[in-house]
Amino acid sequence: MTSWTWEYDGYDPAEQRLRETLCTLGNGYLATRGALPECSADGVHYPGTYVAGCYDRLTSQIAGRRVENEDMVNLPNWLPLRFRLSGGEWLTPDSAQLLDHRYVLHLACGSLERRSRYALGSGRALSVRQLRLVHMADPHLAALRTEFTAEGFTGELEVEAALDGTVTNAGVPRYRDLESRHLAHVDTGTTAPDTMWLRCRTVTSDIRVAMAARLTADVQPTDPHEPARAVLRTRVPLTAGHTVTVDKVVAVHTSRDPAISDPLQAAVDRVGAAPGFDELLDSHLTAWDQLWRRAELDVPGEAGRILRLHLFHVLMTLSPHTADLDVGVPARGLHGEAYRGHVFWDELFVLPYLNLHFPEVSRALLRYRHRRLDRARAAAGAIGRRGALYPWQSASDGREETQELHLNPRSGRWLPDHSRLQHHVGSAIAYNVWRYCEASGDLEFLHTKGAEMLLQIARFWADSATWDESLGRHRIRGVVGPDEYHEAYPGASEPGLDDNAYTNVTAAWVLARALELLDTLPAPRRRELVERTGLDGGELEQWEDVSRTLHVPFHQGVISQFEGYGDLAELDWDGYRKRYDDIRRLDRILEAEGDTVNRYQASKQADVLMLGYLFAPAELKEILARLGHRLDDETWRRTVDHYLHRTSHGSTLSGLVHGWVLARARRADAWAYCQEALRGDIADLQGGTTAEGIHLGAMAGTLDLVQRGLTGLQTRAGALWLDPVPLPELSSYGFSLRYQEHWGVQLRLERGRLDILVPSSDADPIDIRLPDRAVVVEPGESVRLILED
Repeated sequence: MTSWTWEYDGYDPAEQRLRETLCTLGNGYLATRGALPECSADGVHYPGTYVAGCYDRLTSQIAGRRVENEDMVNLPNWLPLRFRLSGGEWLTPDSAQLLDHRYVLHLACGSLERRSRYALGSGRALSVRQLRLVHMADPHLAALRTEFTAEGFTGELEVEAALDGTVTNAGVPRYRDLESRHLAHVDTGTTAPDTMWLRCRTVTSDIRVAMAARLTADVQPTDPHEPARAVLRTRVPLTAGHTVTVDKVVAVHTSRDPAISDPLQAAVDRVGAAPGFDELLDSHLTAWDQLWRRAELDVPGEAGRILRLHLFHVLMTLSPHTADLDVGVPARGLHGEAYRGHVFWDELFVLPYLNLHFPEVSRALLRYRHRRLDRARAAAGAIGRRGALYPWQSASDGREETQELHLNPRSGRWLPDHSRLQHHVGSAIAYNVWRYCEASGDLEFLHTKGAEMLLQIARFWADSATWDESLGRHRIRGVVGPDEYHEAYPGASEPGLDDNAYTNVTAAWVLARALELLDTLPAPRRRELVERTGLDGGELEQWEDVSRTLHVPFHQGVISQFEGYGDLAELDWDGYRKRYDDIRRLDRILEAEGDTVNRYQASKQADVLMLGYLFAPAELKEILARLGHRLDDETWRRTVDHYLHRTSHGSTLSGLVHGWVLARARRADAWAYCQEALRGDIADLQGGTTAEGIHLGAMAGTLDLVQRGLTGLQTRAGALWLDPVPLPELSSYGFSLRYQEHWGVQLRLERGRLDILVPSSDADPIDIRLPDRAVVVEPGESVRLILED
C-alpha cells in the first residue's frame, strides 16, 4: 500500500459495505459505490448509483402517521456484469471459492481495481481483473474493463452485462419501514447489437433518467423476459494462460441536465460517440491530474495517507462539474443513502477548504442557497417572522425536509424529531458567504446574491430576538443548538431551548457583518437593496442594538451551552462507559432505559466549542466584547475543559472541532482528537454508519485542519493572516492554495520555519500578516520566515 492507494486484501462479507463506501467513484455529477459487478443488492452488497440533486418524494405510514420523505434516488445500476462457465452457476464471492481477492483504490487516477481468482475445481481457476472509472472529464460517462484469464483449462465463459432498473432505496436499515421504490415506467431496449438502453422516471418528482451501455464483444439481444433490466450476453472463448477483455462503457443523463431535450437520446448519442476504454482512461487521468495539482497536499506518514483519501472523496463529490449544477453539499456525499442525501450545515466545514482551491464550486454551492431564498423567507413568514429561515435539512426545492419522527434502533421506538429547530443553519450560510468572498475577492457576489442572503438572515435574527427587561438583554428562545442531544427542558411540554450560546453569538456576528456590508456597498446597489427589501433606518437601529445585547449565559465561570444548562444533573460517565463501552449515541441509550438526555449536562458533539472553530481567538474575543463580555484566556480554557469532559462525540464532526480548538487551548491533548477525526470513516468509529455513506464535513474538515487550523490562516482585510501552532505529531507539511487572483500559492511549514512561494503573474502582491510582523510577497517571489514557538 502506498500513499496514493487504498487497498483491501481478502473477502470479508462483514466489511463489504464499508469497503463499498470508501471505494466509491464519482465526478461531482455521478457516483457509484464500490460494489462487485457480479453481485446484486442483498445483506452484504449494495451497488448504489446516484446523480447529484436527483431527489424524489414518497409518503409512508409510520407509527399511525403519514410521513413524507424526500430521498436522493438510487438510480438504475449500471455495474452488473456476471460470468460463469457454460452450464455452470454464476460466480460470486458468496457462492464460489475465492483463492485471492483484492481491491485497490487508485487515488491519483480516480480508478478502482479489483483482482479475484475463483477456484473451479480439479486444479482449474479463473482470474478476474477489473478496472472501473467514473469519468472525471466527461461527467456523463463511466466505464468498466474486465479481463478474464483461464488457469489450467480451456473452455467457454458466458458473460452477461446489464442495466438494472429493479433497484430500490434500501441502503439504510433504519429506513426499511419507509416507502423505497422511487423508479417507475422502466423501459429497456437496444439500438445496435452491442448497445442497450434503459429509461425510467422518478415516481413523484418525474425526473426522466436514461442510461445506455456499449459492450465490446459479440453479443446476443436483450432478454425479452426481463423488462426492467436491459441485458446483453456474450460467450467468450478461454485458452489457458491467455487473457480476454470485455469493456463496458456507460452514459447517464437525466431531464435535469442542461442543453438536452430527451435524456434517452442524449445517453445513446453519448455512448455511441464515446471512445474506447484506453482513450477514456487517458482523458480521465488528465482530468484527475489537474485536480490534484490545484489541491496539492503534502503531509508525511499515515496522517498524510488518510488526508489524501479524504481529499479524493471531497473532489469526487464536489468537483468543478458541480459548478454547473443546482446542488448543495450532501452531508454523506454521493456514497450512500444515509440522511436521505439531504443538505445540512456541513458546508460550514467544506466551503472553507474549497474557497482556497475551487472557488467556482463554493460559489455554485452558495447559489444553491440563494435560489432557495424565497422558500426560506416563506418559512420565516410561516412562523410570524421576517427575513429568511433556512431549513435544517434541504433537498430539491429548499423546503424543510427534516423528518418528524426518527427511529431509535436500541428501543425500536419511533420518536418525535425536533432537530428542525436548529435555526443556526442560517448563520452557517451567512458565514460561508462572508468567508468565500474574503478568500476569492468576489465582490460581485458579495454585493448581489451574497448581500441578499446575508441581509435576510440578519433580519430573521433581529426579528427572532425578544427583549427581557429583567436581564436588560435580547433573547432568542425555542431553538436547538449544534449539540442536538438537548431538544427541550426536562419535563417541558414543548421543544426548544433559550439562548443557546452558539446560536446567539453567531446571530450577533451575522448582524454585525450585515451592517458592515451595508456601510461598504456602492451607493446605487445599497439603494436597490433597501428598496427591494424595505429596509429602513429604524430596522437598522434594531439590528445594531440586538447585535450588542444578545444574551450569552454563563455558569461557574464558563459559557453555558444554553440558559439553564448549569442546573442540569451530572451524568455518571464512568458508570455508563462500563455498562455500554461505546456511549457515542448516549441519547439512544438513555431513551431505551426510559430516561432522557435532556436531564443531563451531556453533549453529543461540540456546541459552545464550535465558536472556537469558526473564529480565531482574537476575533472571538472581539465578538464577545461587542456583546459586553470579556473573554480572557482562562475563561476560554475553563470552558473548553468543561465541555471536553461532558461530550460523548456522537458525531464525526466532534473530534475534528475538539482537535482544532485544543491545538491552541491545550496542545498536548489535541492530537488524540485529530486522530479520531482522521479515523472516523476509515475505522467506522460511529459503528456501522460509514457503510451508509461517508461523513463529508468531517473529511473536508480534516483537510481544513491542516490548511487553516494549524496555520491559523485567515483571509480578511485584504491580507493572508497566519499564526501557526506547532503540533509535534504534525510538524512538517505543505499545500498549495488559490488566493484571489493568485493560483498555486505554496505554503510549507517545517520545524519552526514557514516558506511561502507566490507564482509569477500580473496580480498584486500578497500582504502576509503574522502576529509579530507583516511581509509583502511579490508574484514570482518566495520568502522564508522563522517562527517563534
